[in-house]
Amino acid sequence: MFIKLAIIPLFVVSSYAGTVQKGEKIYSIMCDKEKISTLLHEHKNTLKQEIQKEKVCGSLSDTNLDALLLFLNSDTKTSKKSSLIVPTSSRCPVCGMFTAKFPKWSALMQMQDGTKHYFDGVKDMMKFYFNPIQFHHKKEPIQTIFVTDYYTLEALDAKKAFYVIGSNIYGPMGEELIPFKTKADAQNFLDEHHGKKILTFDTIKESYLY
Repeated sequence: MFIKLAIIPLFVVSSYAGTVQKGEKIYSIMCDKEKISTLLHEHKNTLKQEIQKEKVCGSLSDTNLDALLLFLNSDTKTSKKSSLIVPTSSRCPVCGMFTAKFPKWSALMQMQDGTKHYFDGVKDMMKFYFNPIQFHHKKEPIQTIFVTDYYTLEALDAKKAFYVIGSNIYGPMGEELIPFKTKADAQNFLDEHHGKKILTFDTIKESYLY
């Protein structure tokens, strides 16, 4: 009896971990991450029904859907991926669009005086970075800059991220500088989506933005 009681919990833990990993793979390969993020924010209590209704991950079997939901609600996801929280009332200081509508593209610049500027993409953020006065803001010291990883929606230190330009994936403002946590992810994206170049923050030129 003692042996059985010891084995069953280990099996359950192993099964749980395997199902979470399966759900993560489904999320990474099959899902529209921007729509998933919106559903998590707006329909957390009816997430299963909304995923089925909107088909944000295509047509999933009940088993695969349960694995996806387990991953989306697991500690693994929340500990690995910390996304930017964008106020619903915030507007991009460059184009005026409501930035919370585009969580997949969100960027944040926080000034030393505590002021926060939210953007609907890296391109507009960099336009502001190079010339804030053009957008009716004085030039102030910057404390931190964050961008959103295209694959995971994780908030990244903008100065440590890698950016792909010239791909066939467009953001809210058209062609974009698309950020990634690792150079390997950036290279994979560039190969799959016909990107032209991988940049680091310090190699982004103002001329690339127009």
